[in-house]
Amino acid sequence: MDKSPNPTEQDLRETLAPLLGIDPAAIEPDANLVVLGLSSLEIMRLISHWRKSGVPAQFDALVAAPTLNGWIAHFAAVTDAPAAGSGAGR
Repeated sequence: MDKSPNPTEQDLRETLAPLLGIDPAAIEPDANLVVLGLSSLEIMRLISHWRKSGVPAQFDALVAAPTLNGWIAHFAAVTDAPAAGSGAGR
């Protein structure tokens, strides 16, 4: 059983969709979240939430690869956990 605190692809979709004003399923795995409307302030708020949950998310890395796949890879790298949900997208 996966005990990783890392958000899964589905977790990210459900978190980001209301911020972007779109359906969770409409977020393509490689879509640029900043182009879709996610602001740097929203990214910082998400990082604060994830850090409180034990995920050492890093702003620079998330902004450098602002996609679902990029964030899942980042979470796996910073926690040495397998990428949760990557490749299981739509």
